[in-house]
Amino acid sequence: MTAPPQPSSLPKSLFPADYRAAGVLLHVTSLPSRFGIGDFGPQARTWIDWLHDAGQSWWQVLPLGPIGRGHSPYSSLSSFAGNWLLISPDDLVHDGLLQAGEVTPRSFPEHAVDFEAVIAYKNELLAKVWANVQSGAGGGELTSAYEQFCHDSSHWLDDFAMFSVLRDRHGEHYLKWPSELVHRDRHALAQVAQELAKEIDQVRLAQFLVFRQTDRLKAYAHGKGVRLIGDLPYFVCADSSDVWANPELFLLDQQRRPSFVAGVPPDYFSADGQLWGNPVYDWSALRGTGYRWYIDRLRALLDQADLIRLDHFRGFAAAWHVPAGAPTALNGQWVTGPGAEFFHALQSDLGSLPVIAEDLGLITPDVIELRDAFDIPGTRVLQFAFDGMEDNPYLPENYVHNTVAFTGTHDNNTTRGWFDSLGEAEQESVRVALSIPEGDGVSVAGEMLRQVWSSSAALAMAPLQDLLGLGEDARMNVPGTPEGNWCWRTTSEMLSASAAQRLRELTEESGRLISA
Repeated sequence: MTAPPQPSSLPKSLFPADYRAAGVLLHVTSLPSRFGIGDFGPQARTWIDWLHDAGQSWWQVLPLGPIGRGHSPYSSLSSFAGNWLLISPDDLVHDGLLQAGEVTPRSFPEHAVDFEAVIAYKNELLAKVWANVQSGAGGGELTSAYEQFCHDSSHWLDDFAMFSVLRDRHGEHYLKWPSELVHRDRHALAQVAQELAKEIDQVRLAQFLVFRQTDRLKAYAHGKGVRLIGDLPYFVCADSSDVWANPELFLLDQQRRPSFVAGVPPDYFSADGQLWGNPVYDWSALRGTGYRWYIDRLRALLDQADLIRLDHFRGFAAAWHVPAGAPTALNGQWVTGPGAEFFHALQSDLGSLPVIAEDLGLITPDVIELRDAFDIPGTRVLQFAFDGMEDNPYLPENYVHNTVAFTGTHDNNTTRGWFDSLGEAEQESVRVALSIPEGDGVSVAGEMLRQVWSSSAALAMAPLQDLLGLGEDARMNVPGTPEGNWCWRTTSEMLSASAAQRLRELTEESGRLISA
């Protein structure tokens, strides 16, 4: 595929001393759509237009991989593949791969994603696309582009396509498959490739369509002066093509089960810590390859985004390893990560470090040293600022310029919901810290937005929910809660011209308006 143009206004180094910009966090699934879930089609382009009108330079999304357990974008079936649920039916019609009558939507909830209903519907559409392509829809140009994509992506696509069809046939977790498939016996895989060739090609086609649409969307965003921030989870899902195809890169036992799993010790979100369950890396094995596979993860995401948020950045310094089978994350231990050696390798490969560090949680001096050694912007979240300590790093007066500042993140309650959930004394302490004599959750959320935008941080960001002053019902995720997350959606009515104008005025007043 042809690489989209790069925006001329993107700083050559992150972030020059005079750089000030702003943006919005909103996952693609949360966009309006008549198909039950946001996608890469017309509504995404309308959203980019809204960002442009609002004077925003950045759109941050959550991970874009195919979702697994709990429909979480942080529990993806592959580090390289795209989420086929985000393929736009409207754009498939535009490309002649579907007829308009074939995409009549069903009745979907307007404010939330019903993932099971959407999965069933999109599966039906992709089956029709496959049949149409087999009948010649798209013509020779499509065939040529598809074949080129399969060739260029073979290093991950072949494994992912086979993993996907085997998962459909044998059940969700690959460790429950027949042993010869778990251990990738070449004769068994060759037989699968022959027997399920059609199904494997259908997965390849879906991935081609995902990346075809993301290429177009990225180019459209650049044409509007909007750049994209992607999100790369530090760990990968235990039930993923990543682990199945590359077991030598993880600490697994003889049965390919994790010897240790990932998590974090007790923190802001959980008194028992968080037990994520991801397999942990064998960094010595990765080091022996020059970190090739991990660097390829970033390269793949940079095809879709301009900057990458490195989730759980502290893992590059040290990660919390919990013995497999432990009931909580309490009894883990810190294990040293790849450190500076990895970032030297990454910088050598990419020529730069287009990354932002998610350096939240329990941050030790070695994490700060690693971040600052490579001049990587850190993250500050204003909701964490109100412990009464003047040296709290999340207070705006303590921000350094090389920072991306947020009102809250996808893991936080909305700012209005957060304030409304506080006790009366805590609410008063927040008002005092913000110099607000009185005010409810809506006014406090507005003031916190203003303070983030007015701060010295190079980049100011907020979830759309905070820009609109929405309450707890609009929360995206509750950490440690496996079900009921990632469902929230906005509506077209919420994305009004007046809301865009208010945000543009704030952005201009705070010196963050960048001409496209």
